[in-house]
Amino acid sequence: MYVAVGQFAVTPVWEENAQICIDLMAQAWRKGASMLVLPEALLARADDDPDLSVKSAQPLEGGFLQSLLEASTGKTMTTILTIHIPSAPGRAVNTLVAIRDGVVIAQYAKLHLYDAFNLQESRLVDPGKRVPELIDVTGVRIGLMTCYDVRFPELALNLALKGADVLVLPAAWVKGPLKEHHWATLLAARALDTTCYVVAAGECGNKNIGQSRVVDPFGVTVAAAAEGPALLLAEIDTKRVAQARQQLPVLRNRRFAPPQLL
Repeated sequence: MYVAVGQFAVTPVWEENAQICIDLMAQAWRKGASMLVLPEALLARADDDPDLSVKSAQPLEGGFLQSLLEASTGKTMTTILTIHIPSAPGRAVNTLVAIRDGVVIAQYAKLHLYDAFNLQESRLVDPGKRVPELIDVTGVRIGLMTCYDVRFPELALNLALKGADVLVLPAAWVKGPLKEHHWATLLAARALDTTCYVVAAGECGNKNIGQSRVVDPFGVTVAAAAEGPALLLAEIDTKRVAQARQQLPVLRNRRFAPPQLL
């Protein structure tokens, strides 16, 4: 199957961001993609207000997601993104949502909050409490992760041991010393840890790096974007997954028990 990865700079206006998502969905569909992965926290973003994503939180029934669901109606392509959903006054849950043909087919509350590099996502965001179930896209098993999750190999391994062939990762990877190196290294590492494809979409505003990537099960980057808006297209070949797992049977050779959520 073919997957598309869309990256763009999120604006402070949710209606504008919804339209960008809809346009990317239309482009990916025309290119024959079975799945489109978009970045993290797409409702609203502003350089002068780091809390805008939470302040702009909407329920699943809100205008942002409903407009995307309407645009997906009648189409078999799966679109994956994250938005903030209100959880309590002034607080939200960073929630990955997968939609297809006008329906939410899966959602996942981000487990690992970005309390690092002098930032504290948990100040306004509540963590998830469960490992997400796999979803099926044209017979390919997809594991769901979000941004900072990529630094925790336990989640990727848990998903792979459940049968994932592909790990998807909407992200808003903050710029900083060595951060681009971390991004590239971690995506390749999780692919090699699990012998899965990794499909990562990055937000590309002034504070985030963009650099969306598709990495194959041998750790090879097969598609990549720079720092500006882009739409990537890459083939996911399950024969490549089988080949990697035959030549590099790390899932079978491991000596530790499967990782479990605390």
